[in-house]
Amino acid sequence: MRKLLEVLGFVAVLQGVAGLVTEFTDWNWGLVRRTGFFDGYEIYASVALLVLGIALFAVAESRKPGG
Repeated sequence: MRKLLEVLGFVAVLQGVAGLVTEFTDWNWGLVRRTGFFDGYEIYASVALLVLGIALFAVAESRKPGG
């Protein structure tokens, strides 16, 4: 369970960073950019993904190894 939380946290942080990079540059990558219902709220969604990723890492750290 701990590894799963770490992987999900990594994906959330990666997508949050991708969304912020996409908003402030002309690069076109990341899940937030491709999702239609985030139109106008891409920065908020990206920050929320960053916070979610950090929270998942914190939960993973609090879990016992192997369980």
